[in-house]
Amino acid sequence: MDDILLTAALRQRGLDDRDLLRLQRRGELTRIRRGAYAVAPAEPLSRANQHRQLVLATVPQLGPGAVISHGSAAVLHGLPFWPEAVERVHVTRNRSTGARRRSLVEVHGAALSPDALTVIDGVTTTSLTRTVLDLGRTWAFEQAVAAGDRALALGLARDELLAASEGMDHWRGIRQARRVIGFLDGRSESAGESVSRVRMADDGLPKPELQTEVFGPDERLLARLDFCWEEQQTIGEFDGKIKYGRLLKPGQRIEDVIFAEKQREDALRDLGWQVVRWLWADLYRPGVIRDRVLRAFARAGHRPHTA
Repeated sequence: MDDILLTAALRQRGLDDRDLLRLQRRGELTRIRRGAYAVAPAEPLSRANQHRQLVLATVPQLGPGAVISHGSAAVLHGLPFWPEAVERVHVTRNRSTGARRRSLVEVHGAALSPDALTVIDGVTTTSLTRTVLDLGRTWAFEQAVAAGDRALALGLARDELLAASEGMDHWRGIRQARRVIGFLDGRSESAGESVSRVRMADDGLPKPELQTEVFGPDERLLARLDFCWEEQQTIGEFDGKIKYGRLLKPGQRIEDVIFAEKQREDALRDLGWQVVRWLWADLYRPGVIRDRVLRAFARAGHRPHTA
């Protein structure tokens, strides 16, 4: 996937425009952008790998001093992202002005100290710390939280983020970035769980515990919960498309996993827990999660108080 073929190199091999067009029509070559191709993949690439390929095709065509940043750096670091964040390759140059947007490249102007840089797959990129700060300054709060949660899960320390932000007092968006830092929790296991936490906080729900383990009467682990309000005997579960696939064991079908999940939920209800589930679409329907959780609190016999 990473073998980017520049047009100049292909011409040195004796290929002309007609050859390139013929190879594309035969499905052997894919045009990534002007001046760059790649061998067509056997299977469709994920959105992350498509953008990664675009980054690798763009870097050789950038002038010196360009550093991959923002959404593009998020992709290289393996952080979650939203589609609009990777419509272009994001680049930062070590200067205070000169931001501009082109059809495939968006240039940011900002100070870049050596400790804000790293190299991933041969590409100079903003460090994980600097990337999370840039996303916190420029992305929507919930999106920045999702990326930051993953960064903490990868081993980034909150103190590193706070220390790096100290020199950014006058940078645009730094207030939000510090709000993001304060909200992060590396126990969130998916972008959907991260956004769920933001929605709960916005709706004034009591803060849930994350990844709580529940044991059955036989003292065996029954479930590891996305969200738990122990006082209200209520469980919250985010159902993303990827979740059930992640639970698949060799030889299992998706139907087997769903049936096992139903059995698990029935066992939790038998122990007196209320179970609330929601999907991605529910995260963008105001009040849906709040109302479901409060109804569960009421069913459990607790007054539906909020934080």
